[in-house]
Amino acid sequence: MSTPNPSSSVAIGAHVDQTDPIAEAKARGTDLVQFFLGDPQGYKGPEIAYAGGAAALKADAEAAGVALYVHAPYIVNVATTNNRIRIPSRKLLQQHIDAAAEIGAKGLIVHGGHVNKDDNPETGFDNWRKAVEATDLKVPLLLENTAGGDNAMARHLDRIASVWGAISQAEGAENVGFCLDTCHAWAGGIALTEAVERIHAITGRIDLVHANDSRDTFDSGADRHANFGTGQLDPDEFAALVRDAGAPVICETPGGADEHRQDIAWLRDRL
Repeated sequence: MSTPNPSSSVAIGAHVDQTDPIAEAKARGTDLVQFFLGDPQGYKGPEIAYAGGAAALKADAEAAGVALYVHAPYIVNVATTNNRIRIPSRKLLQQHIDAAAEIGAKGLIVHGGHVNKDDNPETGFDNWRKAVEATDLKVPLLLENTAGGDNAMARHLDRIASVWGAISQAEGAENVGFCLDTCHAWAGGIALTEAVERIHAITGRIDLVHANDSRDTFDSGADRHANFGTGQLDPDEFAALVRDAGAPVICETPGGADEHRQDIAWLRDRL
């Protein structure tokens, strides 16, 4: 009787170019990919680059057994008190939710955003509640912890708890999940050994892991990803976090298919 391999039960994929995510998945030997739909730094709105459009991508991904996740643009900041940023951010968030639903994505990942230095953080928390209520969440919205910024909504555990508390009061909160980024946790000052337990205590869930080594030191506030085993993260603590999270994994590490295959193999060896 063979012994089950626990690592085989964890889905591990990578962030890829959106032009043909199914081919990118095959090139990495995975059935799980994440990508941007359009410019991650622009307000222009989502663009589907796949030949045949959204319907074809949804059908082809389902036929190939490839799970799709979409990452919202980095500039989305629904927490800010600046109307000229918050209002376009809400619009952009809805557009990307709609596009993610059209391609059959499992979720849309979005950063927590921030308020300005002189703002009351409570306003940012409540703006998150309002954003959830104002958005038709056709697919799960996954809030991601971030690496830097003293005014960030989702860097430190106390802020994550406060923003999650506000979101929990919103109509539609059942459609909001959590994405735990390992580089962001480390750079943001959350110890890897307690990250899963502490996040679970706050949110009750981890829906996705962004697995990234970090080029920078603990609590540096620097968001610079590294390939596995080449950065500052302790390999055993890193692997234990992924194992304990019990969620699908996306590698957002530098390089292309070759580097991602090496990272996926590195992680599987340690799971």
